Amino acid sequence: MKNHTYTLITGASNGIGYELTKLFAAGKHNLILVARSENKLLTIKEELELQHGISIAVIAKDLSRENAAQELFEATQASGLAVDILVNNAGFGDFGDFLDADLAKLKNMLNLNVNTLIQMTYLYAGEMRKNGFGKVLNLASLAGLTAMPYFTMYAATKAFVLSFSQALDEELRRTGVCVTALCPGPVVTGFENAANMHYSPLMMIGAYSAKQIAKAGYKATMKGKSVQYGGWVVGLVNIVSRLLPRKLMRKIIKKALLS
Repeated sequence: MKNHTYTLITGASNGIGYELTKLFAAGKHNLILVARSENKLLTIKEELELQHGISIAVIAKDLSRENAAQELFEATQASGLAVDILVNNAGFGDFGDFLDADLAKLKNMLNLNVNTLIQMTYLYAGEMRKNGFGKVLNLASLAGLTAMPYFTMYAATKAFVLSFSQALDEELRRTGVCVTALCPGPVVTGFENAANMHYSPLMMIGAYSAKQIAKAGYKATMKGKSVQYGGWVVGLVNIVSRLLPRKLMRKIIKKALLS
């Protein structure tokens, strides 16, 4: 790793993003940490710089806003921060009837989970291709493997992330740039509460810690793997969703989420 290059991690202040931050820091990667809470990021910066002797830049930004990705890219370029690893971790979900959801929240979800991820990847991977080296880690999900009633919008965004990441990885294979899609299953991160699904038993089946999922994602990224499934539940859903008719799979998911 070159000392003047950085790993940029979005959603770095908690959950899987925070655990990934610690892993990259332990690997002696300089970091650019992005999240909405500047205070949290500054605390992480102080802790990890002292512990690992690395350089950490902090940028507080709400990436669900229009043009946030472009603003972030311009800020890092202006500061001379060269990014050779990009971790698109920021994202959120919502559980419930699609037509009863808040439309503004759905738009923000689409913007953050899809549009911002596209722009971040386009801008930073473009620079990586020019330099002949780079890695991108995109957070997909078990939800991206099959249609999920009551997780309608979130599952659709993660299906996009998974398909997009795999296709782009194949495009870039001879350029020195790799794209990895990490597909966590149930993870205890606080996501379930933010997504209004704390009452669903799905979160109790085969749940992994954010630390376990981050470790799997970190290893897969460094190896240049195209897809990393996080946990046995994801592996099972991946197999079953290929074998069963889609209509039956939707009914099974619906029952599992509501039972």
